[in-house]
Formats: sequence, C-alpha cells, structure tokens
Amino acid sequence: MTDFSGPLIGSRRTTPIPPVRIVHLGLGAFHRAHQAWFTAHARDSERWGIAAFTGRARSAGDDLVAALRRQDCRYTLTVRGADADQVEVMESIVEVHSIADFATFLARVAAPATAIITVTVTESAYRIDSSGALLDDPDVRHDLAALNSGSGAPITPLAVLAAGLDARRRAGGGPLAIVPCDNVPHNGEFVRDGLRNFASAASTDLWPWIEANVSFVSTSVDRITPRATPLGRDVLEADATRDAVPVVTEPFASWVLSGDFPAGRPSWEDAGATFVEDIAPYEDRKLWLLNGAHTALANLGPARGHATVADATQDPTCRDIVEGWWSEAIRHLPAEVDAASYCRELWKRFENPRILHALAQIAEDSLAKIRVRVVPVAKREIAAGRSAAGAAAIVGAWAQAMLEGRGARDALHDEIEDAIATSDPVAALVALVDASLGAQSGFIGLVRRASTAPAERAHQ
Repeated sequence: MTDFSGPLIGSRRTTPIPPVRIVHLGLGAFHRAHQAWFTAHARDSERWGIAAFTGRARSAGDDLVAALRRQDCRYTLTVRGADADQVEVMESIVEVHSIADFATFLARVAAPATAIITVTVTESAYRIDSSGALLDDPDVRHDLAALNSGSGAPITPLAVLAAGLDARRRAGGGPLAIVPCDNVPHNGEFVRDGLRNFASAASTDLWPWIEANVSFVSTSVDRITPRATPLGRDVLEADATRDAVPVVTEPFASWVLSGDFPAGRPSWEDAGATFVEDIAPYEDRKLWLLNGAHTALANLGPARGHATVADATQDPTCRDIVEGWWSEAIRHLPAEVDAASYCRELWKRFENPRILHALAQIAEDSLAKIRVRVVPVAKREIAAGRSAAGAAAIVGAWAQAMLEGRGARDALHDEIEDAIATSDPVAALVALVDASLGAQSGFIGLVRRASTAPAERAHQ
C-alpha cells in the first residue's frame, strides 16, 4: 500500500483501464473493501475490471454512483489499525451503474468477456427461506410477474440475476461463475436453489441452461467494514484524505472460496484468498464466532449505552455474553480451524477504537441473522443434552430489544409485531426464530430470563 493524502476528486487514472470481466451486484462499502481489494491485489489485475451495480433499483445508491463517476470510479480505502492508517487509491472498479439502468446490467452479464458475477447483499434481501423457497411478499410477486411477462425490471437480487442469465442464454453466451459474498451458510447452494425458482418463472429453457453453464461458488468473507457515516467522514477529513465516497476497513482480510470458475478468475490468492474443497468449517467459524458475537453486542450494547463495537467490548457484561456464546460454538467446530486463536484475534479486532462499527447498523435484520448465526449452535447444544444458555442469552437480548421497542430496521418487522401481540410474546418470538426451539420449554425459560433482566447502563 502507498500513502495518499492529495486531492482525489476530479483526478483521472494514470494506468490502462482493465477490461470488464466481473459484474458485481451490491455496490456498497464491503464490496469496495473486500472483493475489489482482492482483485486489485491480484498479479493479473490488469485483466480483470469490475462493473459494479447497486443492489436494488429503489435504493439510495444513485448518489454513490454519481460520486464515484465524478472520481473516475476511483476511491480511497483506508486500512485503519489501532494506531495508524494506510490509505490506498483503488482502481479495480472501472464502471458503476444503478441497477435501475437495467439494460446496461443485462448487456454486461450477456457480454462474452464476463466470467464472474459477484454479489454482496444482506441475508434478507434474497427473499427466500432456508430451503430456497420464494417468500410470498409484494417484491417477489412483482418480480415473478416481470419475469413471466418479459417486461419491466425485477427488483430483488435473485430475480435480477435470473433476468441477466436469461439475456446471456439468448445471446449465446458461454459459462460463468456466480460468487455470493454474504453471511449465509453454503451461500453458493443457497443462491442456486433460490435462483432455480425465479429462473423457472422466466423461461422454461433457462434453468436447464443455468445447470449446464453456471457454477455457484460458496464463500466465507471476513473483513470488518463499517457503513460510511458522518462520524467516519469526520475522521477521514481530519486525516486530510479528500474523497466523496471513502471506505474505512480493518487490516484483517479473509476470503475462503469453494467451487469452479469455468471462464477463469483473477489470482486472488496473491492477496491471501484461500481455495478449499470443504468450506463448511470456515463458514461456521466466521458466522458463529464473528457474526454471532456482533449480533449479541448489537442487541445488548445499546441498552447499556454503547454505540459501537469497540465501546461495547469495554463493558464486562457485554464481554460475558460473547464469551458464553463462544464457549458453546467452539464445541462444534473442528480442530483445523483453530477457533480459540480466532477468538483471541477477534477481541483485538473488536477492540480497535478507530474502527467505528455502529451497533445500530449491525442490529438491522437481526431476526434473519439469528436464524443463521445462533440457531445451528443452539440446536446442537440441546441435542447434546446441554441448555444452550449462551445462545439463549443472545436471543434474549434481541427479544428484550423487540419488546422494549428498541429494535433496528428489520425486513421481518410484521412477523415480529405479530409475535409481540400474542399472550406470551417471548415464547412467540422464540418460535419465530425457530419452530423447534419454540417447542423447548427450558430454552424458552432461559430466553425469558435474559429478556427481562435489567439492562443497566454501563458507567461512561
């Protein structure tokens, strides 16, 4: 990395622009700190340009697109350590578009040079359940109608992908890989199963073509990257970094991938990416230990007066809930992932006072997150004859936030409200998290105790 403190706005590239061979869906801070960073640091980066699209047509991403275009798609990535920064100008993204410019998205996916589609969206944005079945909601119904009629642009990520792949099929395009970079277990299989349902609505010929031409790569992604906030912008300005759309991230970066790339890929291993046959242990380690801890802190920390992860880690009560959770989760991870060392490293990452990772951001869509980050461990603990008290403490902190009206934005808000309106809202919330846990009276009792515990504010 090189230091950078001069003006960026209005500057232009001084090196040749790589050809577009990767299409990305979900133009946010994480993509720009993770997949774009790995691509920029591949030894063959000059062959792999990224065309990035916002994730939803109804998002506020148009402002981001306009700002990046003014900077020739360049931006600064600040790697923020506990004591110092390293700032790099990133140039791997060569085009940015709103997904509302749907014709351009279709053309980019259909282009013969496109070899990879990467995706960064939230768990709830896929609008499918754990089996891949489509949810019955207005966005899904809109997209099914759009795909059936062949007119109008879909708005959910999997329907957008289905339309893009149909355009590639009709154009006679060759094989490619879809690489989801989210926090869903077995995300390659998950996206494939959900896409099958949308593809079947688009064309009777599309799914057989996808099966023959598209690979689905499962990944585990790990790099703490806070959403851009006014507070984060102030820090950047104090460091004299001039950029309308900067990204701040931590020094740690990990990308584990499992699957085939039929049209090739960048040499991401040059930047530290790892390619494995079995990704499940790495997914579980990251989802349970990092993301599960984040969910615990995000639901308990605000009630105790904390705004960021770093703040919450200074609170013994918050640390206790994380340690209790980790002691359960580690039991169900294989020795080769070295979970104990990973946890020790996580405390150092969480404690970084210069990474302003807002708990309110992490708390969004907590219900979907608990289902994939906490429920698998809870079930394993109960099956082993243990109480799953650590998991119950996380569910209890979330339930308390819901009952006290402190919940963050959640795509499943209506279901949560229906549960709260019942005669036993705690039991109903547990059943909403997972039906089998909702039948465990002992687990419900532990959640009830945690959800009614006084959340005394820590001394500031």
